[in-house]
Amino acid sequence: MDWDLTGYFHDFEGYETFVSELEVDCKGLLTSLHSVPPLAPVTEATWASGTDGYENILARFAHASSYVGCLAAAESHVPRHQQAESRIASLAAEVSKLSLEFVRAFRTADDATFEAFMSKPAIATARPALERWRREATHSMAPDLEALAADLGTDGLHAWGRLYNRMTSDLRFPMVWPDGRRERLPVSQRRSLMANPDRAVRVAAFRGGNEGWSGAAQLCAAALNHIAGTRIILDARRKRPSSTHAALEQAAISEATLHAMMRAVSGGASVARRALELKARAMGQTAVGWYDLEAPFEVGEPDAFIPWETACARVSRSFHRASTDLGSYFDRCVAQNWIDYRPRAGKRPGAFCTSSEVTDETRIFMTYQGTAGDVSTLAHEAGHAFHAEAMRGIRPLARQYPMTLAESASTFGELLLADGLRKEGHFDDAARARMLGEGLGDAVSFLLDIPVRYAFERAFYEERRKGEVSVARISELMVTSQRNIVGPVLEVGGEDPLFWASKLHFFLTDISFYNFPYTFGFLLSRAMFQRYLEEGPSFMGAWVAFLRDTGQAEAHLVASRTLGENLEDEMFWRRAIASLEPDLTELEGLAPKVFKPLP
Repeated sequence: MDWDLTGYFHDFEGYETFVSELEVDCKGLLTSLHSVPPLAPVTEATWASGTDGYENILARFAHASSYVGCLAAAESHVPRHQQAESRIASLAAEVSKLSLEFVRAFRTADDATFEAFMSKPAIATARPALERWRREATHSMAPDLEALAADLGTDGLHAWGRLYNRMTSDLRFPMVWPDGRRERLPVSQRRSLMANPDRAVRVAAFRGGNEGWSGAAQLCAAALNHIAGTRIILDARRKRPSSTHAALEQAAISEATLHAMMRAVSGGASVARRALELKARAMGQTAVGWYDLEAPFEVGEPDAFIPWETACARVSRSFHRASTDLGSYFDRCVAQNWIDYRPRAGKRPGAFCTSSEVTDETRIFMTYQGTAGDVSTLAHEAGHAFHAEAMRGIRPLARQYPMTLAESASTFGELLLADGLRKEGHFDDAARARMLGEGLGDAVSFLLDIPVRYAFERAFYEERRKGEVSVARISELMVTSQRNIVGPVLEVGGEDPLFWASKLHFFLTDISFYNFPYTFGFLLSRAMFQRYLEEGPSFMGAWVAFLRDTGQAEAHLVASRTLGENLEDEMFWRRAIASLEPDLTELEGLAPKVFKPLP
C-alpha cells in the first residue's frame, strides 16, 4: 500500500482490541437503552445520556470502519481483511440497532415533549439527527422487526454487496492493445484505460472489459436483484411511498428540490449534447460510443503521461490560489502519505475518500495511471478530504452530512483545479480547446451519464416489483436509458449494455440511487464557482461555512442560510447549467481551427 495507516492503528492487533472493546460497549448501551421507556418528561435525562453514549460509539465505529475499508480496498485478497469486513458488517448491524432505539423513543412522543427534549443545551446541536429519527419513526416497522431486519441484513442485503466487491477485486479482463500485445488486467484499471486519449485503446478496454463482465453477469444480476428485492419488501413494510423516498431522506433534499433540478437537467441536456457533438468532431467522428464519454478531447498532440508528483503539484497550486487553508491541507495529505494511488493486482476499482472522527485524519483511495482525468479525480477526492477537515470539532451527530452536499465539495475541487490550470500560462488554440473540452466533459458526465443511471435505476426498480429481472432485460433497460437521454450523438452499437454490472454504485447496500446527488453536487458547485469568480477568494469563507453546516439541515436550508440560494427554484439550476454556455460557445468557435475534418 502507498498510504500510511498507522494513524489509525499501529498494527492489526491494535485494531482487533479496539473493535472487541467497541463490541462490548455497543452491546451494553443497547441493553441499557432497550429497557428505557419512550421519551417522556421522566425519561429525558436517560435519553440525553444515551445520546452521548451513542455518539461515542458512532465515532469509534466510523474510525474502525474507515480503517477496514482502507485495508480491504487496497489489499482485498488478504483473508484477514475480508474477515474484518464481515466483522464490521456485523457491528454495523448492532450500531444501527442503537439508532432504532431512538426511533422507538420518539415514535409516541408528542410535539411538546420532543421540543422540550430538544431545548436542552446538550441536545440542541444534535437536532438534525434527532429530527431525522423522528421522521423515520413514521416509516419504520415495529422495533423487533427493525432489529430483525438489521440482523438479517448482515448475511442478506449487505452480503450481496460484499460478494460483488470480492468478485470484482479478483475479476480480470483480456486487453488486446492496438499493437497486438495481450494482457489480462484487473477491472480496476479499465476505467482509466477508457479515458485514454487513443480511441483504439478505449475500444479495446471496452470490448475486453465487457468480455470479462459477461462472465460475471449472472452473479451481478443475482446481487442486483436481491439487493433491490430486499429494499422493495422493506419499503412496503415501512410504508414508503416510492423507491426514491428513502434516497431523498438519505440525500437530505426535499422532493421539490429533486424535481426542480431534474426538470432543469431535462431542459438543459442540449448543452451537454452539444458538448458531446464537439467531442465527436474532435475525434473526426459524427457520433460517440459510450466508451468515449470520459475520454479527453483529441485536439493536437495527446497529453503525455503525467507523473504522480506533477499531478500533486498541479492540484496544490490550484488549491493555493483559491485558499491557503485548502492548499496547505492538500499538501499535508500528500506529505503524510494519506493517499493510496498506484495500480496493482488485488486492488478494488474506483476512488473514494474516508475519514476518522477519532483522529480527524483522512485517506484517499484511487488508481492513478497518469491521465488528466486521474488528476481531476485526485482534486475531487481531495475536496472530500477538506470537507472532513472543515468539520473538525463538530459533534458526531452533526457531522453526518448527505452525499448531495458531500459531492458539492469534491466537484468544487475539480473546478478549482481547472481554473488554476487555465491561469498558469498562455495556450495555443489546440491546448485551449483541449482544456475547454475537459471542463465540458463534466457536463456530459453529470447532465447525461448520471441521468442515464438515475433513469435506469428507476426503470429497474419498477421491473423488479414484478419479479426477478434477467440479465438480458437489465441490459436492455440500460441501453434504452442511454439512447433516450444521450440521443442521436450516441452511435448505434456504441451503447454499453453491461454498464450496470461494471458500476459499483448500483451495488452499494447502504444507499440507493447513488447517482442524482452527483448531478446535484456538480450544479451546486458550478453555482458556487460562479460566485467565486465574481467575488474572488473572499467567497471561500462562505464556502467553508457552507461545508461546516452541511450536517445541520436539509440541503435547501443549508444553501439558503449560508449562500442565500433557493434550491427549490428551477431557475437556480437553470442558471447553473447556463454557466456552461460561455465555454461551450468558445469551443464551438475554435472547432473549425483545431478539430479533425469529418469523414
